[in-house]
Amino acid sequence: MVNESPATPPRRRIRPTRRGRLVLITGAVLVLAAAAAVLVPLLTGEPKTEQPRTLVVPEGWRASQVYEASDKALGEPAGTTRMAVATADLPLPVEAKGNPEGYLFPATYPITSGTTPKSLLRYMADTAVNRFGADHITTGAERNNVTVYQTVTIASIVQAEADTESDMGKVSRVIHNRLDRGMPLQMDSTLNYAMNRSTLDTTTGDTKIDSPYNSYERKGLPPTPIGNPGEQAMVAAISPTPGPWLYFVTVAPGDTRFTDDYAEQQRNVAEFNRSRRGTGNG
Repeated sequence: MVNESPATPPRRRIRPTRRGRLVLITGAVLVLAAAAAVLVPLLTGEPKTEQPRTLVVPEGWRASQVYEASDKALGEPAGTTRMAVATADLPLPVEAKGNPEGYLFPATYPITSGTTPKSLLRYMADTAVNRFGADHITTGAERNNVTVYQTVTIASIVQAEADTESDMGKVSRVIHNRLDRGMPLQMDSTLNYAMNRSTLDTTTGDTKIDSPYNSYERKGLPPTPIGNPGEQAMVAAISPTPGPWLYFVTVAPGDTRFTDDYAEQQRNVAEFNRSRRGTGNG
């Protein structure tokens, strides 16, 4: 142990006054604030990770709906995507004559800062060509004595007409049966496409319009698909459910009735009309 000399004055511990403590605390806060001021510019200067965005194209959407959704997703003026079709160099079949209807495949597409209307259209068309060019599709088309493009057209009608996925095969059979017999398809969905609308109500006047999509007046398939079908509709188009049906009507949601008897079809249609009037829609 070392003893201190009595002559040595005792050491005093420095204790800041309340005012001194405030000065020290304030100084510390200023130092921290200055450090933060240095860090913020450094952090904000770092590249930001781009938030992923997507465009969902539902099954059955028409090209016009896809164009509109694309413009909104990309922040483009209305009509931009539609005009881009002419110069997008899409991989369409010759039969399409440059019209991508039916080949804007329903799916979820990623959107980035580099996505353009042309690149998005090509992505959709490439996807459709890859899916529709599959062996089971081409083989099914040949088996039904139609082209792949005609199969896409059939699938688009199936997509528009079938009330449920389980009805798709039967609707496809009605289409094939009527084509085989040389009967007009008489599908309301083709009239809706011609008139750029979507409704369950078809008048006698509607069935008289002058349009290549009027399947009441014209036999055979319409000149193009009437929408963009999905996988299930394409499967139904190449593999229709076996059956003799020539007519169908969805009397109520989930209640689609198929028949090959015209009198029975008339009774079903009358029930549909009564149902529509009962809900105030007819």
